Amino acid sequence: MDGQVTAGQLIEVPTPDATGMDRRAFGEFVGPGGELASYAFGWVTGSDPHVGRLSLGFGAGNPGGGTFHAVVLDRNGGYAFALVDEPFERVPEGGPDLTAEQARAHPNLPFVWWVADQVMASDPRAWWMRHWLLLTPCIQTPEVFEKQEPVLLVSNDDDDELWQLIGPTDARDEGRIGHLSHAIDEDPTLIDVLDLEPGFKATRSAVGGPWTSHRAAT
Repeated sequence: MDGQVTAGQLIEVPTPDATGMDRRAFGEFVGPGGELASYAFGWVTGSDPHVGRLSLGFGAGNPGGGTFHAVVLDRNGGYAFALVDEPFERVPEGGPDLTAEQARAHPNLPFVWWVADQVMASDPRAWWMRHWLLLTPCIQTPEVFEKQEPVLLVSNDDDDELWQLIGPTDARDEGRIGHLSHAIDEDPTLIDVLDLEPGFKATRSAVGGPWTSHRAAT
């Protein structure tokens, strides 16, 4: 049985040199047995190295509680976690900050990784971070690319898993290639369809309107 992930605050601030955005998303987790944990993850656009960050904590005020810190890495088209010493964020349910060595020796580390996977699968901001991490490409109509039209149709092609972003004007001309995460930077409402499965498309009548998804015609 999976736990319940509740997304919380999203903080976005420009980097000190104004070359990117520092994004930090927060949330809470309740396990099937009532286990409580809280988390924060984030990424900085234009950063080097190109990694995400994660803090996950439980057991605040109790023996054995702690806050685990990790980087999130691109791993063969997926993601992987690697424990680090440097704290990322403080989280309400977290105990003391643990070093990577302390975290590896902690008996609850398997639980921490399980919660982290639940967060990556359930929090839409984590889908956004994952597409940023993987540099997911997308093809956009010229009107969408030039910000002349909103995105009303999103598709994830079944054959090559190339995402397409289309506005009111049909895709007649040659499209423009960009990164999916950059399109979300421009229109955060696209975050709601970032879990679109290959071979499916989603449509809406206007920005902010509800999405309807279904399998694309072959």
